[in-house]
Amino acid sequence: MKASPHRHTTAEVDLVAIKNNIKKFKKYLGPKPQIWGVVKANAYGHGAVAVSQAIEKEVEGFCVSNLDEALELRENLVTKPVLILSGIVPETVNLALQHDITLTVPSLAWIKLVVAQDIDLTKLKVHVAVDSGMGRIGVREVEEANAIIDTLDRFGITFEGIFTHFATADEADEEKFKLQQERFSAFLNSLRRKPRYVHSTNTASALWHTHQVQDIERLGISMYGLNPSGKTLPLPFELEPALSLKTELTHVKQVQSGETLGYGATYETSESTWIGTVSLGYADGWTRAMQGFHVLVDGKYCEIVGRVSMDQMMIKLDQAYPLGTVVTLIGRDGVAEISATDVADWRGTINYEVLCLISDRVVRIYKQ
Repeated sequence: MKASPHRHTTAEVDLVAIKNNIKKFKKYLGPKPQIWGVVKANAYGHGAVAVSQAIEKEVEGFCVSNLDEALELRENLVTKPVLILSGIVPETVNLALQHDITLTVPSLAWIKLVVAQDIDLTKLKVHVAVDSGMGRIGVREVEEANAIIDTLDRFGITFEGIFTHFATADEADEEKFKLQQERFSAFLNSLRRKPRYVHSTNTASALWHTHQVQDIERLGISMYGLNPSGKTLPLPFELEPALSLKTELTHVKQVQSGETLGYGATYETSESTWIGTVSLGYADGWTRAMQGFHVLVDGKYCEIVGRVSMDQMMIKLDQAYPLGTVVTLIGRDGVAEISATDVADWRGTINYEVLCLISDRVVRIYKQ
């Protein structure tokens, strides 16, 4: 999708806020763990290249979801270690080798496909994934992990790390978390040998389970200033949200009582009403579920009326405003504020999804 720099809608990303959040985590966790910034999914919608370039001196490495995300960083001169957190297509391992990208081994079957290729793997670095209860990828039995280690040694591949991922670290009930923790600990104790890096903590684990932090802290959503639990658990320290989403009024009109608005005629005015139109819709990631929520205009909450269209939506104004008046969807206007978590609560989802759905059509503007 092509970015639209000549449109009225922009996402401003405060790179200083992201750096400040990293510094707060370093102070909170102490000097032991390395901080690896998670910049998958275009840095949670913030822009992977710009964010990675800005914070490269603040972190020891980066985590991404797939090979193309890793290659994007290398193509833009990011030189710190990059770990892909899922298995890649085995036939593309040569690209990872060429660009010094660290891979995840999700299973013995996967590594067998890799070593079956006729290429020199002696410079390849890998981390083995352990499924302690998340259920996505990773080995479940230590015998499989030890067989993987044997295979790595036989082909000269560097066994650099081993990790797991917690499913409920951001929830108040700790029963599942403790079960996964015990499984991973027992797994490590039975491992033939341990690698340089043992890591299991995502952002939520680091915030509320600091005793679990090991060699690497994989810092994700809170690097961008948001609470991974939404509003379930209080943060131990204040974070700075990095992204604000704004647009402008492109059309203002007065509509008489009894008029319907939008597709499906789902909204009807009960009195003479000022209606504003803005250039933002579900193709930008502002889903149809946002009808009935609000935006900020002149520091006031204004309801979204009618169904959100692909490219535009309408809001109910308290008065006539000039074209070009700023409309805030995420961020602060005066003393009023709308957070990505507020949006997520309305949609019945999480703040991660809200940010990741902001499409590439919305231009990112970076505040240094």
